[in-house]
Amino acid sequence: MKIAIVHDWLYTYAGAEKVLEQILNCFPSADIYSLIDFIPDAERGFLHNKPVTTSFLQKMPFIKTKHRHYLPLMPLAIEQFDLSAYDVVISSSHAVAKGILTGPDQLHICYCHSPIRYAWDMQHQYLNESGANKGLKSWIIRYLLHKIRIWDYRTAHGVDYFIANSQFIARRIKKIYGRDAVVINPPVDTEKFIPQLNKEDFYFTASRLVPYKKISLIAEAFAQMPNKRLIIAGTGPEEEKVKRIAAQSSNITYLGYITDEVMISHLQRAKGFVFAAEEDFGIIPVEAQACGTPVIAFGKGGVLDSVIVDGEHLTGTFFKQQTIDSLIAAIQNFEKQDIKSADCLANAQKFSITEFNKQFTKFVLTKYHDKFN
Repeated sequence: MKIAIVHDWLYTYAGAEKVLEQILNCFPSADIYSLIDFIPDAERGFLHNKPVTTSFLQKMPFIKTKHRHYLPLMPLAIEQFDLSAYDVVISSSHAVAKGILTGPDQLHICYCHSPIRYAWDMQHQYLNESGANKGLKSWIIRYLLHKIRIWDYRTAHGVDYFIANSQFIARRIKKIYGRDAVVINPPVDTEKFIPQLNKEDFYFTASRLVPYKKISLIAEAFAQMPNKRLIIAGTGPEEEKVKRIAAQSSNITYLGYITDEVMISHLQRAKGFVFAAEEDFGIIPVEAQACGTPVIAFGKGGVLDSVIVDGEHLTGTFFKQQTIDSLIAAIQNFEKQDIKSADCLANAQKFSITEFNKQFTKFVLTKYHDKFN
């Protein structure tokens, strides 16, 4: 079985790259293709230090820092990879990787992190947040995204099987492409988190400080609950706004950037982790549970897969709206609940690296056997 793995782009080690790492652990002899590759030599361990075949975009001006500006060329670039020598093509796609060209005698499995968010249901949000919601520039971008949608829908029919990273993304795939998807949640390195049963009297949140993460909303809610302590970690465009709220509230501490060790320490000691974003999956709520820490989350997106809010073995609670009042009510409800660290830890293990590798390998080998035997 000769396998090619196609990934959108390689310039950092984030959630999609952690999935790629485990796909490579499942199939270490596979070859890797990506539109661009700017991973430094010292950080290529997750790629097994394997060479990566890149597209013509690799040599384009300013591509290293402005790769998203080349989105209109990405469909053309991904179609230039010749994968005709492979039996199986696995695309790891949140943009264009699933548009790779394959033939009827090849098996194409797409692990879909999401259909292109900024081209589909989140187009208006992205235009507003980037300041491109009016004027000539806006209409040019809208036209290009329109063309991307046509291409994206067409190429969905070149995928034999979709794997979604959550039920939320499976619904998005069904809505956009009209295709069913099996759900295999992304791998979380639960083994690096040691649970701590004795919790301290503070809540914790950590994230890149961008608008959709709603960290400022969390801060504003706790500013109205002066008897409840909140610690915030992260950096990003909304840093000054979060700093200002923290400076005006004696119960809120803003840490800025923190190391992994400090992050784990706070996840272990917090009485609850607060998560206000609507994410495709959201790894950090699982990491919190791996520390034995329950989660207070906005009840949409991937947390519906990862946080248990009904039944006997609760691991958190949801708030229904991204508003201050809704979050305050959720915190008050959370403090009335008896959520056990052991239940949080047990739930987190369902999303372990071992569980992902077992499910993913079984799926690929089963579909390969069905097609070629």
